[in-house]
Amino acid sequence: MTVVSVSPNAPQPELIAEAARLLCEGGLVAFPTETVYGLGADATNPEAIARLNQVKGRLPEKPYSLHLADVAQVEEFVEAIPPLAQRHIKAFWPGPQTIVMPAKGGGTVGFRLPNHPVALALLRQCGRVVAAPSANRSGSPPPTDGKEVVAALNGAYDYLLDAGPTPLGRESTVVSVANDHLDILREGAIPVKVLEEAVA
Repeated sequence: MTVVSVSPNAPQPELIAEAARLLCEGGLVAFPTETVYGLGADATNPEAIARLNQVKGRLPEKPYSLHLADVAQVEEFVEAIPPLAQRHIKAFWPGPQTIVMPAKGGGTVGFRLPNHPVALALLRQCGRVVAAPSANRSGSPPPTDGKEVVAALNGAYDYLLDAGPTPLGRESTVVSVANDHLDILREGAIPVKVLEEAVA
């Protein structure tokens, strides 16, 4: 368990590189987004996801949204980005919106492209899609400050990039665009009215 202070606007490359190395090796890294702090794991590593589930106290059948560094990564998981999703991406990414789309082979998958220099630097350096639910035990309030992560997880992570308070302090808004129809799954940092007006 290592906690480092990182600049929220100009994250130190050596700290990002170490966090990315740990992520790629199957570690758990807590980091800030513009909404709340996430607890990141390599989404392509089953052992890392199993450990994340254990720390979160979360059932394995409950999927995680994928955090991205670039919109192009979405295309690895979907046959095509639905037109409605394309409009939301243009309007709100990078930003505090998670978009659930139909996945290749059936089912759905959620995506988020965060708007925080630390998160984006880490995701770019890692080069993989990252599962990053809020850095707390399931059912507890999501942490909006590094100190809250420490208290919430009691050391159950490998590395914490502490950039101080998150700018928005509220979880992302989650929407589904299955069948090219918008469903609000969770209202968060972007009000529903703003969503609807922006892509009307």
